[in-house]
Amino acid sequence: MPDIDTLIFDWDGTLSDSVGHIVSAMRAAAEEAMMPVPDVSAVRGIIGLGLPEAVAALYPQEGDNQRLAAVVGCYRHQYRSQEVQPVSLFPGVLEALARWRAEGYRLAVATGKGRNGLDRMLAQHDLLGYFDATRCADETASKPHPLMLQEILQELGSLSSAAIMVGDSSFDLDMAANANVRAVAATYGAQSREQLLRCAPVHCIDEFAELAGWLSKSGRVGRKTAIGEA
Repeated sequence: MPDIDTLIFDWDGTLSDSVGHIVSAMRAAAEEAMMPVPDVSAVRGIIGLGLPEAVAALYPQEGDNQRLAAVVGCYRHQYRSQEVQPVSLFPGVLEALARWRAEGYRLAVATGKGRNGLDRMLAQHDLLGYFDATRCADETASKPHPLMLQEILQELGSLSSAAIMVGDSSFDLDMAANANVRAVAATYGAQSREQLLRCAPVHCIDEFAELAGWLSKSGRVGRKTAIGEA
Protein backbone atom coordinates (compact mmCIF):
# COMPACT_ATOMS: atom_id res chain seq x y z
CA MET A 1 0.00 0.00 0.00
CA PRO A 2 1.48 3.42 -0.97
CA ASP A 3 2.67 5.76 1.76
CA ILE A 4 0.07 8.18 3.13
CA ASP A 5 1.00 11.83 3.53
CA THR A 6 -2.43 13.54 3.42
CA LEU A 7 -5.26 13.02 5.92
CA ILE A 8 -8.66 14.41 4.92
CA PHE A 9 -11.47 14.38 7.45
CA ASP A 10 -15.19 14.88 7.38
CA TRP A 11 -16.28 17.17 10.22
CA ASP A 12 -19.74 16.26 11.58
CA GLY A 13 -19.75 12.79 13.10
CA THR A 14 -16.05 12.21 12.36
CA LEU A 15 -14.11 14.92 14.19
CA SER A 16 -17.08 16.62 15.88
CA ASP A 17 -19.70 14.88 18.02
CA SER A 18 -22.46 16.89 16.36
CA VAL A 19 -24.86 14.30 14.94
CA GLY A 20 -27.33 14.78 17.79
CA HIS A 21 -27.33 18.55 17.24
CA ILE A 22 -27.98 18.11 13.53
CA VAL A 23 -30.85 15.68 14.09
CA SER A 24 -32.48 17.93 16.66
CA ALA A 25 -32.08 21.05 14.53
CA MET A 26 -33.44 19.43 11.37
CA ARG A 27 -36.51 18.03 13.12
CA ALA A 28 -37.17 21.42 14.74
CA ALA A 29 -36.68 23.14 11.38
CA ALA A 30 -39.27 20.90 9.74
CA GLU A 31 -41.76 21.72 12.47
CA GLU A 32 -41.01 25.43 12.20
CA ALA A 33 -41.49 25.31 8.40
CA MET A 34 -44.72 23.31 8.83
CA MET A 35 -43.33 20.31 6.96
CA PRO A 36 -43.60 16.65 7.99
CA VAL A 37 -41.06 16.00 10.74
CA PRO A 38 -38.57 13.33 9.58
CA ASP A 39 -37.66 10.53 11.95
CA VAL A 40 -34.22 10.34 13.50
CA SER A 41 -32.93 7.63 11.17
CA ALA A 42 -33.95 9.64 8.09
CA VAL A 43 -32.00 12.67 9.28
CA ARG A 44 -28.96 10.58 10.18
CA GLY A 45 -29.11 9.17 6.67
CA ILE A 46 -28.62 12.55 4.97
CA ILE A 47 -25.81 13.88 7.18
CA GLY A 48 -22.81 14.57 4.98
CA LEU A 49 -24.71 16.13 2.10
CA GLY A 50 -24.75 19.88 1.55
CA LEU A 51 -27.73 21.47 3.31
CA PRO A 52 -29.94 22.09 0.24
CA GLU A 53 -29.19 18.58 -1.04
CA ALA A 54 -29.93 17.10 2.40
CA VAL A 55 -33.32 18.82 2.64
CA ALA A 56 -34.22 17.76 -0.90
CA ALA A 57 -33.31 14.17 -0.03
CA LEU A 58 -35.57 14.29 3.04
CA TYR A 59 -38.52 15.48 0.94
CA PRO A 60 -38.12 13.82 -2.48
CA GLN A 61 -41.80 14.32 -3.37
CA GLU A 62 -41.85 18.03 -2.54
CA GLY A 63 -41.99 20.02 -5.76
CA ASP A 64 -42.23 23.46 -4.17
CA ASN A 65 -38.69 24.85 -4.00
CA GLN A 66 -39.83 27.66 -1.73
CA ARG A 67 -41.00 25.18 0.89
CA LEU A 68 -37.65 23.38 0.68
CA ALA A 69 -35.83 26.69 0.96
CA ALA A 70 -37.90 27.49 4.04
CA VAL A 71 -36.65 24.31 5.73
CA VAL A 72 -33.06 25.25 4.84
CA GLY A 73 -33.50 28.68 6.41
CA CYS A 74 -35.19 27.27 9.50
CA TYR A 75 -32.42 24.70 9.93
CA ARG A 76 -29.77 27.41 9.95
CA HIS A 77 -31.73 29.27 12.60
CA GLN A 78 -32.31 26.17 14.70
CA TYR A 79 -28.71 25.00 14.53
CA ARG A 80 -27.38 28.41 15.50
CA SER A 81 -29.77 28.53 18.46
CA GLN A 82 -28.32 25.23 19.70
CA GLU A 83 -24.76 26.53 19.64
CA VAL A 84 -25.27 27.94 23.14
CA GLN A 85 -24.36 24.35 24.04
CA PRO A 86 -20.92 23.93 22.42
CA VAL A 87 -20.41 20.89 20.20
CA SER A 88 -17.45 18.88 21.45
CA LEU A 89 -14.81 17.08 19.44
CA PHE A 90 -14.53 13.34 19.90
CA PRO A 91 -12.03 12.21 22.54
CA GLY A 92 -8.44 12.31 21.36
CA VAL A 93 -9.07 14.40 18.23
CA LEU A 94 -7.02 17.45 19.22
CA GLU A 95 -4.10 15.40 20.49
CA ALA A 96 -4.03 13.21 17.38
CA LEU A 97 -4.23 16.16 14.99
CA ALA A 98 -1.33 17.85 16.78
CA ARG A 99 0.75 14.68 16.61
CA TRP A 100 0.05 14.09 12.91
CA ARG A 101 0.80 17.71 12.14
CA ALA A 102 4.15 17.37 13.92
CA GLU A 103 4.86 14.18 11.98
CA GLY A 104 4.43 16.07 8.72
CA TYR A 105 1.05 14.90 7.51
CA ARG A 106 -0.98 17.36 5.48
CA LEU A 107 -4.34 17.80 7.23
CA ALA A 108 -7.60 18.81 5.54
CA VAL A 109 -11.35 18.95 6.13
CA ALA A 110 -13.99 18.11 3.51
CA THR A 111 -17.43 18.78 4.94
CA GLY A 112 -21.08 19.13 4.07
CA LYS A 113 -21.22 22.15 6.39
CA GLY A 114 -21.33 25.65 4.98
CA ARG A 115 -18.26 27.88 5.28
CA ASN A 116 -19.75 30.06 8.00
CA GLY A 117 -20.68 27.01 10.07
CA LEU A 118 -17.29 25.35 9.73
CA ASP A 119 -15.43 28.55 10.57
CA ARG A 120 -17.53 28.99 13.71
CA MET A 121 -16.67 25.46 14.80
CA LEU A 122 -12.97 25.89 14.01
CA ALA A 123 -12.91 29.13 15.98
CA GLN A 124 -14.70 27.50 18.91
CA HIS A 125 -11.96 24.87 19.12
CA ASP A 126 -9.10 27.30 18.33
CA LEU A 127 -8.45 25.54 15.02
CA LEU A 128 -8.81 28.43 12.57
CA GLY A 129 -5.87 28.19 10.18
CA TYR A 130 -4.87 24.83 11.66
CA PHE A 131 -5.72 22.67 8.63
CA ASP A 132 -3.73 22.91 5.44
CA ALA A 133 -6.94 23.01 3.38
CA THR A 134 -10.70 23.01 4.00
CA ARG A 135 -13.64 22.72 1.62
CA CYS A 136 -17.32 23.21 2.39
CA ALA A 137 -20.40 22.18 0.46
CA ASP A 138 -21.42 25.77 -0.32
CA GLU A 139 -18.07 26.37 -2.05
CA THR A 140 -18.01 23.40 -4.41
CA ALA A 141 -20.02 20.34 -5.41
CA SER A 142 -21.77 18.41 -2.63
CA LYS A 143 -20.65 14.94 -1.68
CA PRO A 144 -20.50 12.30 -3.17
CA HIS A 145 -19.21 14.28 -6.17
CA PRO A 146 -15.39 14.07 -6.12
CA LEU A 147 -14.75 17.78 -6.78
CA MET A 148 -14.30 18.65 -3.10
CA LEU A 149 -11.46 16.16 -2.73
CA GLN A 150 -9.97 16.97 -6.10
CA GLU A 151 -9.74 20.64 -5.15
CA ILE A 152 -8.10 19.81 -1.82
CA LEU A 153 -5.55 17.53 -3.46
CA GLN A 154 -4.73 20.16 -6.08
CA GLU A 155 -4.34 22.88 -3.45
CA LEU A 156 -2.00 20.73 -1.36
CA GLY A 157 -0.08 19.24 -4.26
CA SER A 158 -1.00 15.78 -2.99
CA LEU A 159 -1.56 12.61 -4.99
CA SER A 160 -4.86 10.76 -4.61
CA SER A 161 -2.85 7.58 -4.00
CA ALA A 162 -1.12 9.19 -0.99
CA ALA A 163 -4.31 10.47 0.68
CA ILE A 164 -7.06 8.97 2.80
CA MET A 165 -10.56 10.27 3.46
CA VAL A 166 -11.97 9.56 6.93
CA GLY A 167 -15.74 9.84 7.20
CA ASP A 168 -18.85 8.51 8.90
CA SER A 169 -21.29 8.48 5.97
CA SER A 170 -21.68 6.69 2.66
CA PHE A 171 -21.43 10.12 1.00
CA ASP A 172 -17.90 10.52 2.38
CA LEU A 173 -16.82 7.07 1.27
CA ASP A 174 -18.45 7.30 -2.15
CA MET A 175 -16.83 10.70 -2.69
CA ALA A 176 -13.47 9.14 -1.89
CA ALA A 177 -14.06 6.30 -4.34
CA ASN A 178 -15.10 8.78 -7.02
CA ALA A 179 -11.83 10.68 -6.46
CA ASN A 180 -9.68 7.50 -6.37
CA VAL A 181 -8.84 8.16 -2.71
CA ARG A 182 -8.78 5.41 -0.10
CA ALA A 183 -11.47 5.71 2.54
CA VAL A 184 -11.53 4.89 6.25
CA ALA A 185 -15.01 4.47 7.73
CA ALA A 186 -15.79 5.99 11.13
CA THR A 187 -18.53 3.76 12.50
CA TYR A 188 -19.22 5.91 15.58
CA GLY A 189 -20.94 8.73 13.65
CA ALA A 190 -24.09 9.12 11.58
CA GLN A 191 -24.32 5.77 9.78
CA SER A 192 -23.92 2.18 10.87
CA ARG A 193 -20.97 -0.11 10.22
CA GLU A 194 -23.20 -2.20 7.94
CA GLN A 195 -24.07 0.82 5.79
CA LEU A 196 -20.46 1.92 5.58
CA LEU A 197 -19.10 -1.52 4.74
CA ARG A 198 -21.22 -1.51 1.58
CA CYS A 199 -18.92 1.26 0.34
CA ALA A 200 -15.85 -1.00 0.67
CA PRO A 201 -13.58 1.20 2.85
CA VAL A 202 -9.99 0.05 3.30
CA HIS A 203 -10.46 0.14 7.07
CA CYS A 204 -13.08 0.80 9.76
CA ILE A 205 -12.56 2.52 13.10
CA ASP A 206 -15.05 2.22 15.95
CA GLU A 207 -13.57 5.18 17.82
CA PHE A 208 -11.35 7.99 16.64
CA ALA A 209 -8.32 6.86 18.62
CA GLU A 210 -8.08 3.70 16.51
CA LEU A 211 -6.99 5.68 13.46
CA ALA A 212 -3.56 6.39 14.96
CA GLY A 213 -2.83 2.69 15.38
CA TRP A 214 -3.75 1.97 11.78
CA LEU A 215 -1.62 4.83 10.48
CA SER A 216 1.37 3.73 12.55
CA LYS A 217 1.58 0.42 10.70
CA SER A 218 4.28 -0.13 8.11
CA GLY A 219 3.75 1.88 4.94
CA ARG A 220 1.54 4.51 6.56
CA VAL A 221 4.06 7.17 7.46
CA GLY A 222 4.07 10.94 7.85
CA ARG A 223 5.56 13.07 5.13
CA LYS A 224 8.72 14.02 7.04
CA THR A 225 9.54 10.36 7.64
CA ALA A 226 8.76 9.42 4.06
CA ILE A 227 11.03 12.16 2.69
CA GLY A 228 13.79 11.09 5.05
CA GLU A 229 13.58 7.55 3.76
CA ALA A 230 13.50 8.51 0.09
